[in-house]
Amino acid sequence: MTVTNEVYLRFCSLSVYKGILGRSVVKAFFKLLCSLESPQAEFLEAYGELYSLLCQRGYSNRFAYCMQEAALFDDNCFTRASTANSTDALPQNVLYGAEFDLETVCMAARLTPDDIVSAYKYKDSIKDIASLLPKWETGEPAKNFEGFKVDLKSVADFHKSNGCGMFARYHTFIWRAGGIEPVMHPDKVKISDLKGYEYQRSLVFNNTLSFIENKSCNNCLLYGDKGTGKSTTVKAVFNELKSKGLRIVEIPKERLMDFPLLVEAIAGIPMKFIIFIDDLSFQKQDESYASLKAVLEGGLTAKPDNALIYATSNRRHLVKESFADNGASADLHPKDSKEEGLSLSDRFGLSVCYSAPGKDKYLEIVLSLAQKNGITIDEAQLFDGAEKFALERGGRSPRCAKQYIKSLFN
Repeated sequence: MTVTNEVYLRFCSLSVYKGILGRSVVKAFFKLLCSLESPQAEFLEAYGELYSLLCQRGYSNRFAYCMQEAALFDDNCFTRASTANSTDALPQNVLYGAEFDLETVCMAARLTPDDIVSAYKYKDSIKDIASLLPKWETGEPAKNFEGFKVDLKSVADFHKSNGCGMFARYHTFIWRAGGIEPVMHPDKVKISDLKGYEYQRSLVFNNTLSFIENKSCNNCLLYGDKGTGKSTTVKAVFNELKSKGLRIVEIPKERLMDFPLLVEAIAGIPMKFIIFIDDLSFQKQDESYASLKAVLEGGLTAKPDNALIYATSNRRHLVKESFADNGASADLHPKDSKEEGLSLSDRFGLSVCYSAPGKDKYLEIVLSLAQKNGITIDEAQLFDGAEKFALERGGRSPRCAKQYIKSLFN
């Protein structure tokens, strides 16, 4: 039996890591192995499909890394236990199954195009074209598979530090179409990029750090004037702490009805999550309002211990009110209705206010941004332009200061 045939049989018996067969390159590779006794056209089609995928994903010279990466980013009982640092709780037969599967992946990663063609049942019939086929390169193995050998502890340590499944590959996510999807190009803003509002940021940062360290922490509402950096604060704090096993999932406010589904999706994952709701407000109390309120406190679907809710809003009172709401009403208990409208914001244990800066603070932010960006124009001229820019845009804010600095490069 050739090594290629052995790899084929071992791939058929994948158990703990069977999920990797759903990955496009691994799936195409297994299809090629399955065609080892198929007609020539079917075998060559499978070969071309695999090579095409490797080229599309930039792995034509890193085949080994591609195969092993699929295993490192798999979501299974071993990777989850490793993330939670609880592999000792797994039965020995599961650990053996994980090791066997990883050894199979390493064997597959070392196969060359020539190995595949040599194992083909009708290789003599394609010998003329076989020499012309494009060939992938094995390349170097992934970091946790040095020498193409399996060290189960090294793999477990990887998951302990990086998480499991897609949460090991990506850090930022969004709830879309009833599921969690990775954000391919997340905002990389850093705390060092932000100017002003140090006290407010420290509240959010310390609360988040306490959450990661399993200390007392609260759901957080960042509210206040537009352009003051509420959403940017959440993203910057997250970027600062994501290496500590923190992940963020944004749920659009129009999908708040799905909140129980999102909570259920992350509850069993042994990682920490910020559930982020940007620009939160309600025109009236509706089903999405009730869903969020129930998750925050008091519902049967409780917020899991591994998640905090961070929301931003331009309003302290999240339900819009009008003068009509304070006048005559058919409601026999209008005070109760008013209290109900205020109860959601009260369920955030930490409320952080972002007020529009005064003139001195605004100009201080402008000066800091100008120095950071290497702008050396006269300070009086800089401040005069900044004030005119703010006047044209209806008020001072960190966002306005940032836009003004950008305008100086035009």
